[in-house]
Amino acid sequence: MDVALCSLQSNVFSYVLSLKPSKKIIFWAKIIVFAGLVTYIGYVLRQQQFDWSIVQHQLRTVAHPERWAVALLVLTPINWGFEALKWQILLRRIEGVNFWGAYKGVLAGVALGFALPAQLGDTAGRVLSLRTNRTGAVGASLVSGGMQFYVALVFGTVAWAHHLTVVPERASSGGKLLLLILVGLSGGGIVFGLVRRPLIRWLEYRAGAGRFADFWVVAGQYDDREIALALGAATIRYLVFSVQFYLAFRLLGIVLPVAESASGIGLVFLAKTITPAFNLLSDLGVREAASLWVFAPFNVPAPVLLTATLTVWFANVLTPVLVGLIWVWKLKLTAE
Repeated sequence: MDVALCSLQSNVFSYVLSLKPSKKIIFWAKIIVFAGLVTYIGYVLRQQQFDWSIVQHQLRTVAHPERWAVALLVLTPINWGFEALKWQILLRRIEGVNFWGAYKGVLAGVALGFALPAQLGDTAGRVLSLRTNRTGAVGASLVSGGMQFYVALVFGTVAWAHHLTVVPERASSGGKLLLLILVGLSGGGIVFGLVRRPLIRWLEYRAGAGRFADFWVVAGQYDDREIALALGAATIRYLVFSVQFYLAFRLLGIVLPVAESASGIGLVFLAKTITPAFNLLSDLGVREAASLWVFAPFNVPAPVLLTATLTVWFANVLTPVLVGLIWVWKLKLTAE
């Protein structure tokens, strides 16, 4: 076995030495990215500490918890499948990509998005997975993210309106003002959709914005059918995610009325969506903090609530990240 291992190491070393200088840089860059992502995953896993006795006691009150767990995990590829479908629809104006190709690009973006701030990693993973016209794909990625943001905003607005009726002490002047702002932003999204084409044409002739037109001009090329299909995929993905969150609650024995659960989940997802990623750990911590605040009036034990939110994170973020590392390795930095 030692001989085989030495032979394998020798072959890998010989392969690296045989690469051209530019390819060596790419090879080692991939190694560094891969190692960095794995390191961050390990770091994140060590940061969370819980009183497991409370969680274990709660789990013992749940009948057949494995059923909730299986249902949650089964929905994970479906969740990201609708994201891939949305990406495929928006890519038709850029490059013809099949569903599996779009899926791989999304997973690569999830993996890079775990390590890079804001939307840089997600956009980079998707764009680098394409062979041609990567400049236009940047605009398609922005449209994709904007659609998911808008869906979360609209559902979050409805969720906040319902939350104010359930938790009247939060229906203060500040709470009502926030509702007005959310309603205004939701309406603004409709207005933007109606005027997007003339607005984009106007921006093309602006000195400052015109030089970046190649990146976002594709946003004005989509017809109403494409917009409707992509928004439909974004909406279904949002609903799948919400069901997953609810399944995580049931897995941990958190049983709340459906309306309260739905509005609370909508607010958590809204907070996660509108909060910028200030660090390299993506949105980890935002979801947990929002959950603690939103569900505080319902007297859910904090360790149980944190475990539920982290369960969703494990299923919907960490698992796709681990799978996406495969496709990060295969990305090409130069287009054809």
